[in-house]
Amino acid sequence: MSYDSRFKRRRSLNVSSRNRVSQLTKGSISHLPMREMSDRGNAIGGEFGQQPPMENGQKLDKYRPYIVWGFLVVFGLGLGANLFNLQIREGPKLKKLAGQQQILRSLPFVPRRPIVDRNGDILAIDRPVYTLWAHPRLFQETKGTIAAHLAPLLAGRGSGPEITEGVLLEKFNSAISGIKVVEGLTEERRDRIANLAIDKKLVDGLELIQQQQRFYPQQDLVADVVGYVDSDRIGQAGVEYSQQNLLERTMPSIRYQRSSNGGWIPDQIAAGFVKFDDLQLQITIDSRLQRVARSSLKEQMKKFHGKRGAVIVMDAQNGELLSLVSEPSYDPNQYYNFNLERFKNWVLTDVYEPGSTFKVINIAIALEAGVITPNTIFNDEGQIFVSGWPIANYDYKQAGPRGAVTVTEILQHSSNVGMVHIMEKVKPTAYYNALESLGLGQTTNSDLPFEVPSQLKSKEQFVGSRVEAATTAFGQGFSLTALQLVQLCGILANDGKKVTPHVVRGLFSRDGQPFWELQRPIPKQIFSPEKTKLVLEMMEKVVQDGTGKEAQIPGYRIAGKTGTAQKANSKGGYAESANVASFVGILPVESPRYVVFAVIDEPQGGTGGVVAAPVVKSVMEALISLEKIPPGEKLKSQEYSNRQGG
Repeated sequence: MSYDSRFKRRRSLNVSSRNRVSQLTKGSISHLPMREMSDRGNAIGGEFGQQPPMENGQKLDKYRPYIVWGFLVVFGLGLGANLFNLQIREGPKLKKLAGQQQILRSLPFVPRRPIVDRNGDILAIDRPVYTLWAHPRLFQETKGTIAAHLAPLLAGRGSGPEITEGVLLEKFNSAISGIKVVEGLTEERRDRIANLAIDKKLVDGLELIQQQQRFYPQQDLVADVVGYVDSDRIGQAGVEYSQQNLLERTMPSIRYQRSSNGGWIPDQIAAGFVKFDDLQLQITIDSRLQRVARSSLKEQMKKFHGKRGAVIVMDAQNGELLSLVSEPSYDPNQYYNFNLERFKNWVLTDVYEPGSTFKVINIAIALEAGVITPNTIFNDEGQIFVSGWPIANYDYKQAGPRGAVTVTEILQHSSNVGMVHIMEKVKPTAYYNALESLGLGQTTNSDLPFEVPSQLKSKEQFVGSRVEAATTAFGQGFSLTALQLVQLCGILANDGKKVTPHVVRGLFSRDGQPFWELQRPIPKQIFSPEKTKLVLEMMEKVVQDGTGKEAQIPGYRIAGKTGTAQKANSKGGYAESANVASFVGILPVESPRYVVFAVIDEPQGGTGGVVAAPVVKSVMEALISLEKIPPGEKLKSQEYSNRQGG
């Protein structure tokens, strides 16, 4: 074969090969059988040095089920862990939270129990009051017209600043809605405002909201005993504080569930929850006697420009306080208008040196020790020195030495020197033990709050210094509260037994039936009855012919003792011009029962016999009338008649 023919043949084969490759690369593979495609693909791959394009996809298809299952397992485990956390670990907390969102418990409003005096007169009670709100944007009349009609209905309401027509206009112009005009309106004033509805246009824009308020109808008359409650209805002073548990009524709570529309509806109402007892707390105070005591005290304080004063009346047989007055006082209906000092009942919270009123207790101690009798004679020099300290009678400059005097005369003239001589007869240790047995250094354990203990020096200090016993003999060098002095004097009116002063009788129904009565400690025997009678007879001489003449009441036997004590100075020693004037009276002497005490702090001039004794006299006169105490002569005649069988 020639060269040309061989070249043409080779060229023809090459062209044919290229055409076949071209067909393969242009998709002609799809028209071939699967096996041929595979073979040719391998041939092509081998020819061009590449991997088959479907091999990675086949591997992915092979592992795809494992990937999906792995994802599902991980998701399931996470979901299970979360469910475990919510159901087991957080379950109680979430349940409680859901309950708070879906269930509500509310205590219904329950009024506090009333407080009444020994005669059943209301001293404290809950009542509905109203707050007046104004919404000027709803007014159908001019602001001036509404103010002119409304102002007379708010005038003279007795609490807060006066609401005039001008004040109302100023309030109406302060906002377009939600203006608090006045609060604490009574039902009577509510009705008067509501009557404006006769002309409907006058009440459009006025709103009355009801509230409950603790009301004290006697105002300041018994505030020192009753106290007050604050805006949260919590007692802050007096029996409102100390007897909170007796005054609060308890009722079952009401359960509410949230409805489908989001509102609250009662789930169930406790049976009888709207019914509450009719019990009221009765105290021992007699409002009639309290009124006399406060009036008389105010009069003397004004006359002598006293800083403060107090009156206490106690039934020595059982410790009941018939009157307890402290001035200046406050109106518990408006407690927010007074400073904190007014809420402190100083006959309980402040101690003072009692002075000569304590001499009757010292004489009882000496009589009980057997070192004196009423007729024992001592020399009254007028002034003596004890351990270098001068001790003189209050009237030494005028009266000078009195010389030989009996114990009765020492008490009658309130001799300091004579008392020092009397108490020197008692051994210091026995004297101190007697003071401790009286309760000095302690409180009276009264049911009134915030009482402080009296103050007595240590036994070592008292026994180791002669001047300590000497000053104690005439009522200085120690301190006590006015209430404790009354308690101690009550021993003399109760055959030597000490009782606990108190104001709470118990819970009683409205018809006077007792529900619960407070149990009191058993009276403690301090002195013998014979010795206390001797002291009372000596005290009677004080009123008849001594420093207590201002307390005399014709036809009645009154025992008494004056006191004009110096006030301790904060820098040490005693103030030169400041003193405490007091007087204690016991009646009737022949059948002692009542202790009446008055004290005025820092009067401008005058002694206890001049400043305080007239107050005691006024109170005793009222007590005689209220308790129907017969004159002494009539009582003696009746006793004689009884002994004769008549």
